[in-house]
Amino acid sequence: MNFDPLGFDRDLLVTIAAVLAVVCGILAAGWPYLVRDDQEERMRRVVQSSTRPRLTDPALSTEGRRRTLLRSEPSKILSAIVERFNLARKLEGGATLQLLRSAGFRGRAPVITFLAMRVLMPVIVFGVASFYIFVVIKPDLPLLAELGIAVVLSGLGYYLPTVYVKNRITKRQKSIRRSWPDALDLLLICVESGMSSEHAFRKVADEIGDQSRELAEELSLTTAELAFLSDRKTAYENLGKRTDLDGVKSVVSGLMQSEKYGTSLAHALRVLAQENRNMRMSEAEKKAAALPPKLTVPMILFFLPVLFAVVLTPAVIQIMNN
Repeated sequence: MNFDPLGFDRDLLVTIAAVLAVVCGILAAGWPYLVRDDQEERMRRVVQSSTRPRLTDPALSTEGRRRTLLRSEPSKILSAIVERFNLARKLEGGATLQLLRSAGFRGRAPVITFLAMRVLMPVIVFGVASFYIFVVIKPDLPLLAELGIAVVLSGLGYYLPTVYVKNRITKRQKSIRRSWPDALDLLLICVESGMSSEHAFRKVADEIGDQSRELAEELSLTTAELAFLSDRKTAYENLGKRTDLDGVKSVVSGLMQSEKYGTSLAHALRVLAQENRNMRMSEAEKKAAALPPKLTVPMILFFLPVLFAVVLTPAVIQIMNN
């Protein structure tokens, strides 16, 4: 029942609360785009005008675009939310940072956005769920039961950012896994032509970008780390951690052993490239072998009834005519 002893319409109050929650969530997420900082915009124009003549080379422009992700500033509203709820303590273990790096999110801005969205998404989901339950569906349930459903759905909203990041990791790994053997072949050609490992990684990153943008980004970061880090082993280890793929980790181990013992890098890459191609072929064979069992249920549900109908219908018609 919608009767309230105070004289208020319960459905109207819930609808207003749901709409306000949705509007507040949208404003919190889009406030930086609605209210722009004029001073920051002027400074950005000055920097762009001073550096534009130097970026005529396409290679330099590409490097500038790669640095943009690392130097992007987080939203002020989202930063205030993280500071207000002291969400930075969740970064102490390093699992969240590793998760975001595996998904391709680097820098401070993605971390702040991820932590803030874990607070905002339950509020937004609660507002949407309340509006859908109390306005659209209007089930014949007690008020506490309807609110309980909305609260449970809002609790699921807490995990939506994590689900999104993990889904992005899966797609990213799939793209890297497909292009990794070709990248190894290109890397082998570059090394055998006399290039150093840094120049070989840079060249492969430029060439593989049309096939896999994700792999090109990882190789570009590895190139930068090889140039700036004092220990080349750390750069190779970071590549394996960011991708979290067995094929990449095996190549990283081979590269580190070649650096440590001074063995031929070209020979190691040739063996590793062949192993990765064999692994990709074995995965294709496994998928092909798993296809007949997967087709059994669709054939039983869709093909056999039609086949029986085609075979038995003429006999049934003859029996009915006789």
